[in-house]
Amino acid sequence: MRRTPGRPPIPLERIVAAAMQIVDEEGADALSMRTLAQRLGSGTATLYRHFDNRAALVAHVVDRMFGGIEIRDDDFAAMGWREACRRGAQAMFDAVSRHENVAPLLAEGIPVGPNAMAVRERCIAVLLADGFPPRVAAHAYATLSRYVLGFAIQIRGHHGVEEPGSDAQASAAFRAADPSLYPATAAVADWLPVPLEEEFRFGLELVLDGLSRLRDGN
Repeated sequence: MRRTPGRPPIPLERIVAAAMQIVDEEGADALSMRTLAQRLGSGTATLYRHFDNRAALVAHVVDRMFGGIEIRDDDFAAMGWREACRRGAQAMFDAVSRHENVAPLLAEGIPVGPNAMAVRERCIAVLLADGFPPRVAAHAYATLSRYVLGFAIQIRGHHGVEEPGSDAQASAAFRAADPSLYPATAAVADWLPVPLEEEFRFGLELVLDGLSRLRDGN
């Protein structure tokens, strides 16, 4: 009896692109081997040729997001550690902003795919070249990464969960605050709430200031 040929293999790049599309369109919880196979018009057995489990698939999706972070070695080497960290953190923030539903997947583990490793390598290399001890350089990159991740989660909530106009409603509430009860809030009401992107940049400068003092103290 002649065997029926199986489905042709699907290129890994196409699979990961489809997985990213599911996450972008439907959220991280929607990503499963079954939904991905349906999106590709294939069977789950085809996917298991590439991934042992969902965690392995997630790792590829996360690394695809890191692949969108444009950091060049020559540029980093020329700008010094502070500007390099600023640019690197902003580039990561922008990449997650473009794929905000990836944020929960970032929280599932430390990214170690080739694109994530390349970003980490470039950032840490600049820190080491500018005099940071190895232990401090490692902690500095880890802290910056966690800082970006924290804001990545806020971006997702800000754009996807909160009701439209919530910032305007909060602003109105701050401006209407009774000065006799909330004098400090009333004094800064014109600047509340702080836009998320401004909050990110302001906090990033504080982190960099702290790293600068730590570096100078060693």
